[in-house]
Amino acid sequence: MAMAWLKRGIMTVLAGALVMPAGASPAVGSAASASAAATLQKLLDAEWEWELAQFPEHATSLGDHRYDDKVTDRSPAAIAARRSHHQTLLQAVHHIDRTQLTGEDRISYDILEFTADLAVQGDAFYRAADPKRDLALSSEDSPFAMNPMSGPQLSLPQLVRATRFQDESDYRHFLQRMAQWPTSLSQQRALLETGRSVGLVPPRAAIERLPGQFAPLLTADLEAHPLYAPFKSFPAVIPASTQSELRSQAQALLKSSVIPALQSMRDYLAETYLPSSAVKTGASSLPNGEAYYALSLQRYNTTRMTAREIHDLGLREVARIDNAMREVMKEAGFEGTIAEFRTYLRSDKKFQYESADAELAALRDIAKRIDPQLPSLFVELPRLPYGVRPMSKEEGNNAPHYIAGAIDGSRAGYFEANTNNLAAWPKWTMEALVLHEAVPGHHLQIARAQELAALPKWRRAYGNSGFSEGWGLYSEGLGAQLGLYTDPYTRFGRLSMEAHRAARLVVDTGMHAFGWTRQQSIDYLVEHAQLERGFAEAETDRYLVWPGQATAYKVGEQVILALRRKAESELGTRFDVRRFHNAVIDHGGLPLTVLERVIEDWIAQERARPN
Repeated sequence: MAMAWLKRGIMTVLAGALVMPAGASPAVGSAASASAAATLQKLLDAEWEWELAQFPEHATSLGDHRYDDKVTDRSPAAIAARRSHHQTLLQAVHHIDRTQLTGEDRISYDILEFTADLAVQGDAFYRAADPKRDLALSSEDSPFAMNPMSGPQLSLPQLVRATRFQDESDYRHFLQRMAQWPTSLSQQRALLETGRSVGLVPPRAAIERLPGQFAPLLTADLEAHPLYAPFKSFPAVIPASTQSELRSQAQALLKSSVIPALQSMRDYLAETYLPSSAVKTGASSLPNGEAYYALSLQRYNTTRMTAREIHDLGLREVARIDNAMREVMKEAGFEGTIAEFRTYLRSDKKFQYESADAELAALRDIAKRIDPQLPSLFVELPRLPYGVRPMSKEEGNNAPHYIAGAIDGSRAGYFEANTNNLAAWPKWTMEALVLHEAVPGHHLQIARAQELAALPKWRRAYGNSGFSEGWGLYSEGLGAQLGLYTDPYTRFGRLSMEAHRAARLVVDTGMHAFGWTRQQSIDYLVEHAQLERGFAEAETDRYLVWPGQATAYKVGEQVILALRRKAESELGTRFDVRRFHNAVIDHGGLPLTVLERVIEDWIAQERARPN
């Protein structure tokens, strides 16, 4: 019933936009503007509700608990309905007169059009992937969705962390959701099989560690099982007899259906999926791979840059950063090559943490030093707190990352650090990491967006890699102004992190567009990004299964830096970096093409603003 109501909501908005007597002209002036704005608002509200209902796990992660007893339906019928919805949404957007919109409404239109158009393009790719049949796949139901960076082996433990467990109903909802996981796993397996049937499979080397990631979810020791964690302790409001009942139900579900379903998925991956995976490297080896990669670049970095333009930008940035590294080495009094300096920094025990607790304590200390300095760079700051915690063991060598808090402020955000491989994250990388993942990077930007109450909820939750990762990398460059990077080692660490993002432009496009091998990418990352080899291998595999995403960081940073230079040049003494930063983040996440228009408008407004 909920799905039908939401579908009717979109159709009603569309009908309102389309209905007009023959020969009639659109309304003029303020009435037309009000009508267009009202139609757009209804469309945004309907889309927000549709997305939450379609993807219940995402709703839980955002702090909306209306769907905590449900899972995403990935049946062929549900996928077909989503593809139909994408077409309907784009049609509805295009029947709103953009010229009648102003301010945030025009920005909302541009973001919604960009998103809907990408979804339609993604669906069209899967329609064209097999000339004999229309594949039951969509831009949101991809055969590439299960890999060492994403999939149930990671998302299920993360979902446990995001779920609310305050009273009995929360636990019963979770049990209802748990009972549906075997069906969900079966549907996800069907997506992989559909892709496998036409050669839409990642390179084998990039997914070899995928089956092994399921190991923690297959343990018979429920006390150590990540999915049983909520049932090891209960809120005091739940009676002891009810606790015992809930615990017994969870044990029965895990033993009788969930763990066997996970074991079946693991066996399928190891025995069927991996042996049939692609041997060649890169998207260009896939059916219609060139078009797939071009679409992926647009989706992730949200610009119109070509693979060649991105590759060449990476080469220029790597060369520039290499020179900057040599200057820092001189400051440190080191005579030798960059590779020799890297070896020294990674081999000297004084730069390594002895334990996970020591690494986490250091990260929290850096965060405490940054927080008081933030008003020097921002007019307004978000209120949502954040914490630092270790990532799960099953993530292995994956990169540190940020987990957003609830949109209503009921759950804090978290920077999840990699304490699984202490050697990969020496002390001289820590300051840049906190700046990127916590503040003023991901946490500050995402929490600020979530708290922009004047914006539609769809806007407050919207994000893309080009904007968010571009902002994260830009934030690393603000460290000196926040009292960090006070020695050549942390400055080298910052440059290494930046070099990593620049090298990503080279190796991502190299592998997916220009014939590079996996080994070429690994060697390039070790040489130019100062990565530990094991992490370089994990990063390369990430790029192979996630084409285009890695280009977003440096492309986004370059766009933000170019806009800052433009604002400084045109505003002169009127330029206020605090106001600029809020101008960038105070509209929520934006496609970079939209951000450029927003900052151009802001520059004009600042020029006209009284002193």
